[in-house]
Amino acid sequence: MQLLLIHSDYIEYETKKRTPVAEEIESSMKSGCMEEALTAFIAVESYDEEDPDGTVQNAASEIRKAADQVKTNRVMLYPYAHLSSELSKPAVAVDVLKKLEETLSFDYEVKRAPFGWYKAFKISCKGHPLSELSRTIRIGKKEEKEEKEVVSEALKSEERAISYWHILTPDGELLPAETFDFSEHTDLKKFVDYEISKSRAVDRIPPHVELMRRLELADYEPGSDSGNMRFYPKGTLMKRLLEDYVIDTVAKHGAVEVETPVMYDMNHPTLKKYLDRFPARQYSIESDKRSFFLRFAACFGQFLMNRDMTISHRNLPLKMVEMTRYSFRREQHGELVGLRRLRAFTMPDMHTLCSDMDHAIAEFKDQYAMCMAVLADIGLDNDYEVAIRFTRDFYTENQEFITELVKIVDKPVLIELWDSRFFYFVIKFEFNYIDAMNKASALSTVQIDVENAERYDIEYTDKNGDKLRPTILHCSPSGAIERCIYALLEKAHLISEEGGVPTLPTWLSPTQVRLIPVADRHIEYAEGVAHTMRDVRVDIDDRDETVGKRIRAAGREWIPYVVVIGNKEVESGALSVTIRAESEKVEETAHQLRDRVVSEIAGMPYRQINLPVMLSRRAVFFG
Repeated sequence: MQLLLIHSDYIEYETKKRTPVAEEIESSMKSGCMEEALTAFIAVESYDEEDPDGTVQNAASEIRKAADQVKTNRVMLYPYAHLSSELSKPAVAVDVLKKLEETLSFDYEVKRAPFGWYKAFKISCKGHPLSELSRTIRIGKKEEKEEKEVVSEALKSEERAISYWHILTPDGELLPAETFDFSEHTDLKKFVDYEISKSRAVDRIPPHVELMRRLELADYEPGSDSGNMRFYPKGTLMKRLLEDYVIDTVAKHGAVEVETPVMYDMNHPTLKKYLDRFPARQYSIESDKRSFFLRFAACFGQFLMNRDMTISHRNLPLKMVEMTRYSFRREQHGELVGLRRLRAFTMPDMHTLCSDMDHAIAEFKDQYAMCMAVLADIGLDNDYEVAIRFTRDFYTENQEFITELVKIVDKPVLIELWDSRFFYFVIKFEFNYIDAMNKASALSTVQIDVENAERYDIEYTDKNGDKLRPTILHCSPSGAIERCIYALLEKAHLISEEGGVPTLPTWLSPTQVRLIPVADRHIEYAEGVAHTMRDVRVDIDDRDETVGKRIRAAGREWIPYVVVIGNKEVESGALSVTIRAESEKVEETAHQLRDRVVSEIAGMPYRQINLPVMLSRRAVFFG
């Protein structure tokens, strides 16, 4: 069970619509409110099915402790499925909630919101140090099962490794992290605290989770393992556009696209050795009395392909890329929330064979700049903090190169220094997004690999006819595609918190122009406008709702351009266009509006709208 406990001035709710698993309720439960209460948001999980009564007793104990701490005798029990992606059967959840209500009623005034209903709610959190608490209740045997996961030796080594943390400034000054003045670098301070504490678990729901659902992009999939998401049409469109962009970008930098298997033999001698050198937890499966693992990157397939190739020095640098749908990592349960950290994710994974270390360093610098450009085009221009991680020996030999990397990004970066090498790489960088919960998530990365050419028997022929081992770069220009969407949503939330207008980049917006005909007689004209706007994603809100409600709906969907079409527009041919990013209106013809949008998205991938143009013909995927 997951608990989120909020000491509230008040909590009030009203049921809106039942879901297929909704419990039957009396009219008195269709709305409710409570003042000066401890509100317990609750997600009953599959773990709880083995011992529901034990879960009830443990949950009641935690709620009692919190209620006593904040000195309240009122408790609101509020089912909140969004706290977990591993939910129990509905019948179990209802039973647990009812028993919890009964148990607590002996000591407290208790109200319970109904299970399985869409509800509107308002809550006012008191804001003192104990007003927000989270708890995880675990009973039964599932935890024992978790311990049987395959954990690489590199991951075990990482947990034992001693890291020395420094800040490197653009002028080359290397300072211990604890002595650096962070007063003008607040996000860097948050990043440093996150990295040093190694606290990866999430104790409350990040803002992007509500946004990914409200915008109908993605949601949890209860029929799968945690960290495996479902993507609705709008989210799928965003993913494909991002994938197209990254593949197009690396192709311009000379990469060729390949495709490799998602499953590999656990006991293959070469793969087994590499498996132990990569700091990640694996999914393992059994088939025909053989053990396999699901890939966590495209390295395996690309390196096996490289081994079988005939490679000349004229072919170097040799770049191969795959858009992995999917890479799999068994991230720990408490770290899985929304799109930030997944167990199945889409990763653009590029590997570059270089002639030697000098060549690799030159390519590393080029790919570093490419990654900066990629994030800027995605909509995350300088919205990240940089970590560069390396061994002490590498720094001693390449100090000027590393300082140059800091000069390129032109701000202080976090340095993690190791006395010895635990992994296959001697240096890597990451661009990390810092979200509204002060959690850091790695996006772009490049690593210099000094082991795998030999491990996989990869070689090239130099100009003298000699066989040599290349030095390999690993690069993900954007990081996981899902994580890019997470970062954009978190950024939009932070902008709105500061009083700005939350938006998505126009080239990524599922709908770029929304047409709102005032009446049915204006629909035909709106269709003509839509037809004029080739290469622009246009839809028409022809639903039987008021104009005001449809305008507000377009705002909640963050539509970049909204046009209301009535008699005046039909007669004059001039459209009144609301530009979301600028919070202003302009008057343009359909052709001018099309030219404006096409100019704004120039150079970025385009895909047509993947839902019916008429909103009245669309099914509702969520809500």
